[in-house]
Amino acid sequence: MTIQDFDIQVATAQSVDYAQQICDEMAESAKARGTGIAQRSPQYVADKMMEGKAVIALHKDGTWAGFCYIETWSHGDFVANSGLIVNPQFRKVGLAKAIKHKIFELSRSKYPDSKLFGLTTGLAVMKINSELGYEPVTYSELTQDEEFWKGCRSCVNYDILTSKERKNCMCTAMLLDPAAKAKELEEKSKEMSRKAKLFQRIENAIKSFSQDIKIF
Repeated sequence: MTIQDFDIQVATAQSVDYAQQICDEMAESAKARGTGIAQRSPQYVADKMMEGKAVIALHKDGTWAGFCYIETWSHGDFVANSGLIVNPQFRKVGLAKAIKHKIFELSRSKYPDSKLFGLTTGLAVMKINSELGYEPVTYSELTQDEEFWKGCRSCVNYDILTSKERKNCMCTAMLLDPAAKAKELEEKSKEMSRKAKLFQRIENAIKSFSQDIKIF
């Protein structure tokens, strides 16, 4: 089995029949890890599908293989790619990474100016996020939208979060700020331009020096 055996696509209304299976697996996966996730109802997942704010992976035989959806907070200033789940029978073929890349592209297309963030305890997800440009941050840099933090109530670690006044918990916070990334790239471009001009001056000086030597 390879990644080519799967169709990774933006979910549509035709995908809603998989919503219950997806929610069931989210709950089972959280229980098996001993960690918590914000619980979502099948209707909530179905709504995301119909809004075009989710990505689903299907095996060539029609079995659902993976899923992830988009949530927006603080009036769209922050975007989270949430609920990443892979069907146990299709794990270890690179589906999680492929789905994350697809939902990332969808998020950047729909919300190009929004900050993308995530909270996770999974090392694999952290690695994928890092590849996409996310960086670890403090919780204070995330959305402060109360509705987002209410979603943590179903997590087994919620008491830890509240006892620490939402400053940290078991999850690692990661953030990608498009404006900051653009500024960083601009600074790198300027630095490369400065170096190129310096090298050109050095090259011109060497050529001039060589010509002077030939004259003598």
